[in-house]
Amino acid sequence: MLLSDFDIRNMINGKRLVIRPLAKDTIRQNGVDLRLSNEIARHNELDDSFVLDPSKKEHVGKAYSVEKKPRSMILMPGEQVLLSTTEYLGIPKDVAGFVELRSTWARHGLSMPPTIIDAGFRGTVTLEVVNNAPYRILLKPNLRFAHVVFIKTNNEVSNGYRGFYNEQNGIKVPKVLK
Repeated sequence: MLLSDFDIRNMINGKRLVIRPLAKDTIRQNGVDLRLSNEIARHNELDDSFVLDPSKKEHVGKAYSVEKKPRSMILMPGEQVLLSTTEYLGIPKDVAGFVELRSTWARHGLSMPPTIIDAGFRGTVTLEVVNNAPYRILLKPNLRFAHVVFIKTNNEVSNGYRGFYNEQNGIKVPKVLK
């Protein structure tokens, strides 16, 4: 069951769903808009011979640089970046979320793979964004950027999410794969 604005407000008021900070204009008909934080992770410029091995910590550590507190962020054509939401989410164990890019940003040429928020997750959400436009795109902190829809599971999950990205605050670069 997809949660409506009524359901979302009731879950927030009942302290089952946590969204902090919560701007009143971000609760939509069937979801919540999420705003950009003031943090961006970009790929480092590496030698053409570099091949990322996601199972090596030193490779993953070389791949990204995180910039905190920029006033604005310019995405170059073809650039893939990691962004974070301003909002901290606390998801109950009987709800999951699907995060998508707001359609206006997609119409400007940005894309973002769907992000699933597992039941029991707590933290900010890291967004993987690509600029497919032939021009640079300016982003600013606090812009409404993504939209999350919540679905109620038939039953509470037995083990809420407690993985690598739980309780993240800001961007957490990819984990090292085993």
